[in-house]
Amino acid sequence: MAEIGKTLLDSGWLAARSTEVNEDGKQLTTTNPPSLASQSKWMEAVVPGTVLGTLLKNKAIPDPFYGLQNETITDIADSGRDYYTFWFFTKFQCKRLLNQYVHLNFRAINYSAEVYVNGHKTVLPRGMFRRHTLDVTDILHPDKDNLLAVIVHPPDHPGTIPPEGGQGGDHEIGKDVAAQYVEGWDWICPIRDRNTGIWDEVSISVTGPVRIIDPHLVSTFFDNYKRVYLHVTTELENKSTWKADCSVTIQITTELENGVFLVEILHTENVIIPARGNTQHTFKPLFLYKPQLWWPNGMGKQNLYEVLITVAVKEFGESDSWMQPFGFRKIESVIDSVTGGRLFKINGEPIFIRGGNWILSDGLLRLSKERYRTDIKFHADMNMNMIRCWGGGLAERPEFYHFCDIYGLLVWQEFWITGDVDGRGVPVSNPNGPLDHDLFLLCARDTVKLLRNHPSLALWVGGNEQVPPKDINEALNQDLRLHPHFATPSLPDWDSDPSVYLDGARVYVQGSMWDGFANGKGNFSDGPYEIQYPEDFFKDTFYKFGFNPEVGSVGMPVADTIKATMPREGWEIPLFKKGADGFVEEVPGKVHDQILMYGAPRDLDDFCLKAQLVNYIQYRALVEGWSSRMWTKYTGVLIWKNQNPWTGLRGQFYDHLLDQTASFYGCRSAAEPVHVQLNLASNFIEVVNTTSRELSDVEIEASVWDLDGNCPYYKVFSKVSAPPKKVVQISEFTYPKSENAKPVYFLLLKLYHVTDKTVISRNFYWLHLPGKDYTLLEPYRNKQIPLKITCDSVLVGPKFELEITVHNTSRANALQDGLLHKLFSRFGVTADSNCGLKVVGSDPGVAFFLRFSVHNPESEKQDTRILPVHYSDNYFSLVPGESMSFKISFAAPTGMKKSPRVLLRGWNYPDGFTVFG
Repeated sequence: MAEIGKTLLDSGWLAARSTEVNEDGKQLTTTNPPSLASQSKWMEAVVPGTVLGTLLKNKAIPDPFYGLQNETITDIADSGRDYYTFWFFTKFQCKRLLNQYVHLNFRAINYSAEVYVNGHKTVLPRGMFRRHTLDVTDILHPDKDNLLAVIVHPPDHPGTIPPEGGQGGDHEIGKDVAAQYVEGWDWICPIRDRNTGIWDEVSISVTGPVRIIDPHLVSTFFDNYKRVYLHVTTELENKSTWKADCSVTIQITTELENGVFLVEILHTENVIIPARGNTQHTFKPLFLYKPQLWWPNGMGKQNLYEVLITVAVKEFGESDSWMQPFGFRKIESVIDSVTGGRLFKINGEPIFIRGGNWILSDGLLRLSKERYRTDIKFHADMNMNMIRCWGGGLAERPEFYHFCDIYGLLVWQEFWITGDVDGRGVPVSNPNGPLDHDLFLLCARDTVKLLRNHPSLALWVGGNEQVPPKDINEALNQDLRLHPHFATPSLPDWDSDPSVYLDGARVYVQGSMWDGFANGKGNFSDGPYEIQYPEDFFKDTFYKFGFNPEVGSVGMPVADTIKATMPREGWEIPLFKKGADGFVEEVPGKVHDQILMYGAPRDLDDFCLKAQLVNYIQYRALVEGWSSRMWTKYTGVLIWKNQNPWTGLRGQFYDHLLDQTASFYGCRSAAEPVHVQLNLASNFIEVVNTTSRELSDVEIEASVWDLDGNCPYYKVFSKVSAPPKKVVQISEFTYPKSENAKPVYFLLLKLYHVTDKTVISRNFYWLHLPGKDYTLLEPYRNKQIPLKITCDSVLVGPKFELEITVHNTSRANALQDGLLHKLFSRFGVTADSNCGLKVVGSDPGVAFFLRFSVHNPESEKQDTRILPVHYSDNYFSLVPGESMSFKISFAAPTGMKKSPRVLLRGWNYPDGFTVFG
């Protein structure tokens, strides 16, 4: 008997190039099914996945993301579409009962396909972003294997890659409704098969006579969010030849603690569905009193309820069920009258947007729940609150949105239009969008239905740096119009239930530089994308519009990643020559002199270490500069870009192997909800309070440390307060103006509660006087700063949870009477007799730029890192007497018998040492 529900078909697939298969689909699924043993042309397939993913799994191609090996893989423009047209084959069993119905579901295929089940053919139409559902009830074998074969064709217009590359190649891919990055951009290589394949979930679903299709959940709020209604509309399809008398039930539950759930609502309505008929059923609004609201990251908890809809048919029983985690939240978006930028409110509270741009998790569409979990948690760890899904990438998958729901990341979802490919490229591209406008709209509407119930989904946008063609844009404006309750909340009554709208509860904006984004008129007014002088981010002249959808900088990975993703000939570092214009000439190209400020790099390791110093400063200054003008000049900023879908070297907070750069932690510091910072342009200390709570009874400690371990400046700013959602200037930082100011120095800012000295925000800077540089840090490497490290560990299944405490045990040379007593009575650490490790050293001073990494002692590879790892902080520095604790979590590799090793390296500890394992 087949149980009601869904079964994934994600294993046991085979694949073969269509030109090498003599049988047709009917033969493959009746008399001549393939096997690995009998026919070598068939190979194990990756489903969900792409043709390139399958070829790579079988080592039929080199890794396209290693070095320049992508250049050796045949491009579809040279081979023709047949070369990447592939058969995919699998078997499944399904024994159904009388009046049970079975559907075969493809959540996405790129680009078109023919499906054969037990000899029966169905043609799947074009379109990368649409679902396909086939009724296979009457063609299944009840007592033996069912044979499934799918021949998948590439996009109709895969295009050609010009010798010079370009943004979206020759732009031909824009004629199809597909991801456009596959022809290559200035940040990614071309994808040779254009992502041909069954790239998303395949499943078999079993129901009774009536099935549930695409429920829509919408919440409305009244009386200051005390009185809340859930509105639900769902399509019900009766597959039978007789009238179905149905009981449709909604159950809403919430988890109290430790797996104990409370049923908040249990409501049933009766529905009659005619034979072979479809019905759109709208429930009466369901009332909840003071539900726990869903909040974005940094604003509150991500409370989720479980909404379960079941349909039971008289004389049959339960026929189908559908479940969705759902967050009660209201999102509003308007153009701010002060800044001209787009302003978002969640549950009535304005949210200052600090987030970034997202292409996709992996350029070959090797997507997984585990990877999505890591990706999204990384964004939350950086204290971001929004991710923009760029229009040349994907309509992201439900698993992506699921983790955005869990970790509180708002999502800006774009449709498949880019300026480069759709009318604004070089050479000028086709402005009319895809050839089939109806197909585009069909895919858009289906995408909305797939994603609309996620609380993290904040807005729809027509395209990147472009608007869709006029007819598509007008249709999207109409389809995605706001319900009157959300468009004009003051209206007391409305005729239609919000859940009958396609969406109706979040805005549609026609393009990424329109209507409150960039200059709001579509002119190219995002960016810049190059490395900047850190103080420039704070200046009035830096960026004049209220919400910047793209601003970028550097993103160099660590040396281990370079070595793991490039052959040795790729390890050469740039050659530098400083010009009269103040820029540094690289071979080839130009960059600012930010790395040379630390001295000429000796080798790859030294170059990448100094690049991490630049990474940290750049992204911290970027976020702090925007935060400094919260609500007075800006409403938000999105960084270009957060990560790379391949092993690229620029524009990333973590690399494709999932190792964080120092920029990750610079952003994490700058974007914390309450933050103390130094305005690098005005030299004023500021407190940024993005929360809804007033900050009072707090103090700020500012201490300066020189390279000799002296503390020449120490000041406590008392009676500090910061109103909600405000930036407060505290006082000028005067040390640089002092008579004996050192050319290079460290500044530590701490914001803490007066009552218990709990630190709210800690911010560590390395700074130089105007006209100076950081080259004095080079000899500082020779300082031997003593450390003490203790470690506690817990193993939960395959996952390690570590807490490591690092203590700089050197003593400061105080230059002010009584300063040592003040410092160490306020933040001193009592020695722990159970010390795990002591690092011997006799020099006083700051332990500078320390970094943890986790390694597999059993690995025979050059790169022994265990990735991913979640660190509560990294790339940190400790002043004399200071101690910090760090939480580190990671999963051990399968089969590893020895304990993993945790290494700690730093500016003063280039060889590092083991602190665990």
